[in-house]
Amino acid sequence: MPTQLNQRPNANAIRILAMDAVQQANSGHPGAPMGMADIAEVLWREFLSHNPNNANWANRDRFVLSNGHGSMLIYALLHLSGYNLSLDDIKNFRQLHSKTAGHPEHGYADGIETTTGPLGQGIANAVGFALAEKTLAAQFNKADNAIIDHYTYAFLGDGCLMEGVSHEACSLAGTLGLGKLIAYYDDNGISIDGEVEGWFSDDTAKRFEAYGWQVLHVDGHDQDAIRRATIEAKAETTKPSLIICKTIIGLGSPNKQGKEDCHGAPLGADEIALAREAMGWADSTPFAIPDEIYQAWDAREAGDAREAAWNEQFAKYQAAYPTEAAELSRRLSGELPADFETVANDYIKACNDKGETIATRKASQNAIAALAPNLPEILGGSADLAGSNLTLWSGAKGVQDHADGNYVHYGVREFGMTAIANGVALHGGFIPYTATFLMFMEYARNAVRMSALMKQRVINVYTHDSIGLGEDGPTHQPVEQVASLRNTPNHFTWRPCDTVETAVAWKKALQTTNAPSSLILSRQNLAFQARTDEQIASIEKGGYVLASEQGALQAIIIATGSEVELAMNAHKQLTDAGVGVRVVSMPCAEIFVKQSSDYIESVLPSVVRARVAVEAGIVDYWYKFVGLDGKIIGMTTFGESAPAKDLFEHFGITTEAVVDAVKSLV
Repeated sequence: MPTQLNQRPNANAIRILAMDAVQQANSGHPGAPMGMADIAEVLWREFLSHNPNNANWANRDRFVLSNGHGSMLIYALLHLSGYNLSLDDIKNFRQLHSKTAGHPEHGYADGIETTTGPLGQGIANAVGFALAEKTLAAQFNKADNAIIDHYTYAFLGDGCLMEGVSHEACSLAGTLGLGKLIAYYDDNGISIDGEVEGWFSDDTAKRFEAYGWQVLHVDGHDQDAIRRATIEAKAETTKPSLIICKTIIGLGSPNKQGKEDCHGAPLGADEIALAREAMGWADSTPFAIPDEIYQAWDAREAGDAREAAWNEQFAKYQAAYPTEAAELSRRLSGELPADFETVANDYIKACNDKGETIATRKASQNAIAALAPNLPEILGGSADLAGSNLTLWSGAKGVQDHADGNYVHYGVREFGMTAIANGVALHGGFIPYTATFLMFMEYARNAVRMSALMKQRVINVYTHDSIGLGEDGPTHQPVEQVASLRNTPNHFTWRPCDTVETAVAWKKALQTTNAPSSLILSRQNLAFQARTDEQIASIEKGGYVLASEQGALQAIIIATGSEVELAMNAHKQLTDAGVGVRVVSMPCAEIFVKQSSDYIESVLPSVVRARVAVEAGIVDYWYKFVGLDGKIIGMTTFGESAPAKDLFEHFGITTEAVVDAVKSLV
């Protein structure tokens, strides 16, 4: 144990709060907060530019605790610094409705920039923060006024580095030269199973040097060394920096420090008493912090001063560059341009008038090209599939060549791409979209879940949406993925059937500020469907009557995407045969079920039990709409390798199958 431990009252306050809160909750991870307390004190008290009185100050530095299991570290820092996080909140650690959840949750307490817990995603989010800062600065800063100028700091541990997403994100960060990203690696050599050298023997320094990072080494308990390394990291403006901090997990606990015993379990009352003694902590009362330590930590006055200085700087910026200032303010507020609705509706009408039969991936590209010129906040990208996802447009500029660009070539990094996009969205000033084949959403699945959990406006463009992609075979043909996305809370899945529905999907995704949206798009051409103005307006409700019944309503066909064309062909045959059938196009089931009961009843009358759903995906999802008495035309197996037409016939997803299913019910 470092001999100076009893001379570190400010850092020890973090240790005290961490071990007391975990003990009271009888749950948690005291080791990381205790081991990183010295690093945290230097960063938060000497370098971090923030304001506890306004956690959302636009030009604040961003801090990410990627090793989110050590959540008491950030809670202690927020509490001690003067954020709206009381001692009662600390005492309520890990309890129901607490601000101090088991892992840091964005939106629960001021000052938590992102939700962390799934290891590796926090550092990927930090890359997104740094990317957003660099790009926004390039778009708005002037030679005489750098109005956007802040750092992103991240703490991370062995687990973050073992997770593959950290490789994806940190590799790209080095390539993009994100010089204002500084990460502190808690190199304590311990994980839940014990000493990591048996399963994690990477040369982390060489790994990050190969990425193009500056790598520095310090004793994680030598505050002078930490201070010097931070200064050196800030001086390097062309590379992100990794400061490898050799630490002792659970420092301060005489019998458990340096061992897995303190990683994920309370220390115990007896050990806490010994730790207090080792730290020279006089008061044995749990959670008791002396007033002089609170005063030393209090960052509110300094934070107000920093923000006031920036506000004065912004006033000068506004006077000299009123147009840019207004645009920056709008973008940071998350508001769309005032004329967005008009522009989008005009484009939707133009699509309807043109009546093109094209793939919905192409319809999506056309929508981007039509809407993006009016949306400078768009920051798109694809995981090495831009030519297949069709996400590039005439105004796209790659950030790798243009600092003020609006497009990111993510490379084959689906998980990293999506987690980085979450960070971009959280930073503010941008609406990110990502793109890959729908099948490879699986690589990004947990980051998509985090978008939904954090209520972030991230738009996912997923093309090659079904067996319709053809010869690439079952490894590339999604079957269960759309159902998985639809079952994700606070997430909207759009599977449009033509150009008009695709344009509406883009409009709604851009307008949805508190949830991510995924656009599920076809490789193959899809037939245009004629609509009335009323039908076009109803697309935004997620489901609507596309083709009405002739005479008494006997059956309903529900379809999405490429299968709407099959449903419409079946409608004609059945109508000619005297069957009263309607077709319901349901491009977004999650929105449809949120409509009023009267509207849902008008589209799907409950008295009509003869219902058939058709979608080239897993069948189980559709029972909620057709009931156990209805029929579903879809997939119950994986796909095969063959031309699309042959596959639809092989798996029985045909007009004839829909017609036969309806007839069997009526």
